[in-house]
Amino acid sequence: MILITGATGFIGRALVRQLSSIGYSLRALIRPSSKTPRLPKSVPVEVSVVSLADTRGLRAAMRGVETVIHLASAENQGSRGNLLVTDIQGTQNLVEAASDAGVDRILYLSHLGAARASGYPAFKAKGIAEESIRAGKTPYTIIRTSLVYGPEDHFTNNIDRLLRSSIGFFPVPNGGRVVVQPVWVEDLVTCMIWSLQNESTLQQVYELGGNEFFTLQQIIEIVMEVTRRRRYLLPLSPITLRAMTVFLEGVIPNFPISSFFLDYFAVNRTTSVDSMPRYFGLMPARFSYRLDYLIRQRWYQRLWSAIRSPQRTP
Repeated sequence: MILITGATGFIGRALVRQLSSIGYSLRALIRPSSKTPRLPKSVPVEVSVVSLADTRGLRAAMRGVETVIHLASAENQGSRGNLLVTDIQGTQNLVEAASDAGVDRILYLSHLGAARASGYPAFKAKGIAEESIRAGKTPYTIIRTSLVYGPEDHFTNNIDRLLRSSIGFFPVPNGGRVVVQPVWVEDLVTCMIWSLQNESTLQQVYELGGNEFFTLQQIIEIVMEVTRRRRYLLPLSPITLRAMTVFLEGVIPNFPISSFFLDYFAVNRTTSVDSMPRYFGLMPARFSYRLDYLIRQRWYQRLWSAIRSPQRTP
């Protein structure tokens, strides 16, 4: 049995689909909420509704579990998220519960650049969480990754949303030369599954990235090219851009960009371009080749498709 935290997230849903397709028994740890959990449809998975702060509930959820995959994080909740409760204390509680239950392995998804000494909250929280896992009694595998993209992600889709809502221009950090290595979600999930099937990955930390380096401006330009939306890129100082983001995040519900997103481009998040082939024998997908999910039909194209499609008979 595999217990997955963060199974309703973007990476979690892709992971659940792949694990289920090859026959693993899965249990999703879902935090209590009034909303219906967004688990993949038609996938057999048990559900345990437990908060990471509920130590007794976590021990109950560990019954019969051999492997824990820890994906849960408060980053994508923006200003509503609490990194201390979810990423730091929640990971500590999970490690203790896994140790008491005799779990065979914890697989933790972290960030390139994670470190306790980092000045950026998301990276600092991931670094502290990593330390908790390494200090625990349960064998572990830690995978640090750069930005992950794919359908329903919080990366390229949010950039596309802002491009669609912007009028004429789009702000970018002035002089920003920080680079990242975007990773296709299916490639990352494949590496995670292969690591579970290989005993040599125990007590190891892997750093994974794509085979291309991009600045934020280059990524925005690629998204504009794919979606055929042209905007004038307006350079702003990082301080001004961050102040604007914090203000808009506070006044606009579900604003697609958070201060955590800007943190991702505050420091280089790169590793060796051959990291994925060297560790897992997998050649990563090229960034611009996997962005078809951003292409949306215009209203008149959808109308014409509806007219041309044959009517269904009752």
